[in-house]
Amino acid sequence: MPDIQTQQPSDPFSLGQVLVFDKPLRWTSFDLVNKVRYMLKTHLGIKKIKVGHAGTLDPLASGLLIVCTGRKTKEITTFQDHDKKYIATIQLGATTPSFDLETEPEDFKDVSSITQETVENCLKNFIGEQTQYPPVYSAKKIDGKPAYISAHKGRADEVKMRPHLIYIYGIKITDWDDGKKQFKAIVSCSKGTYIRSLAHDIGQRLGVGAYLAGLRRTQIGEIHIESAISLEDFEKKLSNFKQ
Repeated sequence: MPDIQTQQPSDPFSLGQVLVFDKPLRWTSFDLVNKVRYMLKTHLGIKKIKVGHAGTLDPLASGLLIVCTGRKTKEITTFQDHDKKYIATIQLGATTPSFDLETEPEDFKDVSSITQETVENCLKNFIGEQTQYPPVYSAKKIDGKPAYISAHKGRADEVKMRPHLIYIYGIKITDWDDGKKQFKAIVSCSKGTYIRSLAHDIGQRLGVGAYLAGLRRTQIGEIHIESAISLEDFEKKLSNFKQ
């Protein structure tokens, strides 16, 4: 009888692959991981395979999501430690409990006096090392459970989020809509940065409130969104794959 412990996997995905996806809007990171696992099992006949992602991307965000398979799942933490880059759309003049559009805007404020120059001057205060509170509506674990579980049960006020150190390398406005008082910005930051919290904090500093209206992750370390593929293209490649 052959020694099972020494048998080598016969397919490259069990041996280990690093896959770079463009996550669709409204998909959770786990939705995408589960879909990739299902595709591998269906198209390649793999009965069991490890698949994991290297850094959560919120359902209301799209963009770069690194997925590791097989033995490469051991390298997930390496990718998680890398710096990130995003394109954030921030709406001024209101807040939301989740800091994004998962919940309804509230506490509307007059923003007629806010200009692009006002915001650019404000953004300078967020460059560098700082402490940041994660959103209550997040997967950040408090006492062993994701904070969003309590938030969705209407107990958000009972959740005590702990601040952590982050680093913002740069925030640059790329588009300003004066009518909507909404802007897009490229944000370069360290691991663990919540762009939703950044949007909220910017609104607090301006005194008019703000929330994240859109988010796209474009870079993790040296990996860029241009190298990402869609799930549809990945399935086509699997269909043509020959072991």
